[in-house]
Amino acid sequence: MSEKDLKICAEYFLNNQGQLFDEPVAETQEEAEEFLEECMAQLFDDISGVRDYFEDMGMDIDGMEDEEVAEQMEVFALPDGRYLVVEG
Repeated sequence: MSEKDLKICAEYFLNNQGQLFDEPVAETQEEAEEFLEECMAQLFDDISGVRDYFEDMGMDIDGMEDEEVAEQMEVFALPDGRYLVVEG
């Protein structure tokens, strides 16, 4: 992930981390960037990339619609149309 993409993802994650975690794991932009790097968060251009990633990770998503995949807790739909996947 490029430095620019990391900053975009970290900002979005910082504001939306409650989607995945009960308590904040980051309180600043820098902490969010570090967290995303440590957990090897993945950025995808579209939902098909997320599908491929989940399949490669052994997740059974057969029969799931794209919307269902996008609604998984670890999937963050970024405002620019890309998807950030954060494994908790």
